[in-house]
Amino acid sequence: MESIGINWQLLVAFLVNFLVLFGLLTAILYKPVLKMLDERQAKIKESLEQAEKIKEQMSRSEEQIKAAVVAARKEGQVIIAQASQIAEKIKEEAKDGARQEADVIINKARAEIKLERDKSIAELRSEFSNLTVLAAEKVIKESLDAQKHLKLINEVLDQSNTFKRN
Repeated sequence: MESIGINWQLLVAFLVNFLVLFGLLTAILYKPVLKMLDERQAKIKESLEQAEKIKEQMSRSEEQIKAAVVAARKEGQVIIAQASQIAEKIKEEAKDGARQEADVIINKARAEIKLERDKSIAELRSEFSNLTVLAAEKVIKESLDAQKHLKLINEVLDQSNTFKRN
């Protein structure tokens, strides 16, 4: 083989050096690099799993938030409905109170009107009786006493009421 230019001793020395270097590199460099790559792969896998968990938690949180928003809307609608009912009730109570107050005022006014009417009628009777007495005094030329006077007035008024009723 020397004829083709290969030196066996040198070839064996290169082979031994290569194997020693390969062995050293495998022991010193290859295994730690593989270990580092495995650790890095584990960290990446763990990070991906954590990201997936966080994504699931976010989706659950979003669903919970959506459910809370829906519940809050429903509760708001219930509160609005209750407020409307309360407002309607207050409105009705105010109307009833106003009606009652109006009825009281009307009844009071009617009583006052009746009182004023009775008072006016009494005054008219008094005036009428005075006029009647004056007229009777002038006609009779004598003064009537109070008893006769009242009796005469009542008779005249009773007669005038019977004429009005008929």
